[in-house]
Amino acid sequence: MKNNKFLRLSLFLIFLVTISSNNFAETMFKDNFQEPNQWNYVADTVMGGVSTGGVEFKDIEGKTIALLTGNVTTENNGGFIQIRRDLRSINLEDINLIKLIAKGNNQKYFVFLRTTGTKLPWQYYQSEFTVNENFNEFILPINEFKKSGMLMSSKINPKKITSIGLVAFGRDHSAELFIKEIEFIK
Repeated sequence: MKNNKFLRLSLFLIFLVTISSNNFAETMFKDNFQEPNQWNYVADTVMGGVSTGGVEFKDIEGKTIALLTGNVTTENNGGFIQIRRDLRSINLEDINLIKLIAKGNNQKYFVFLRTTGTKLPWQYYQSEFTVNENFNEFILPINEFKKSGMLMSSKINPKKITSIGLVAFGRDHSAELFIKEIEFIK
């Protein structure tokens, strides 16, 4: 009798976990760079910095990959290169996670999110990830993004996200970041 109860309880728990996992992993928006004109390259030169670089969209194994390369320098109060996409027309209200598939040159990179509350050019929310020479999946919880300044809300309201940036930032280094896909997950 006890074994039957245990078996039923175990099956019920497996059922609940399966349902929860399926709801948890619902994709709200995915970008795999099929429309590269949605992305813009931006460098610290807009504020007087001297970092250099660019973005290329390459076909690798039948898939479009964004490749951000350049030389990031903190000279002249600089220190970033990035590719950015506007997200104002996309409903991200219920997202909890951002998933990236990326590889690169064993460096630390960042995802920057801007919202309707990030009014000044140097305001953003950030999360970091470190790549190696193999494509890896990075899961970035929205509630763990850190604000860049004091006059910002401490947490992101996903409904108010206006753009995403993939960024080489904050220190002198060479950037080589391959991004296969970005996914916003409920």
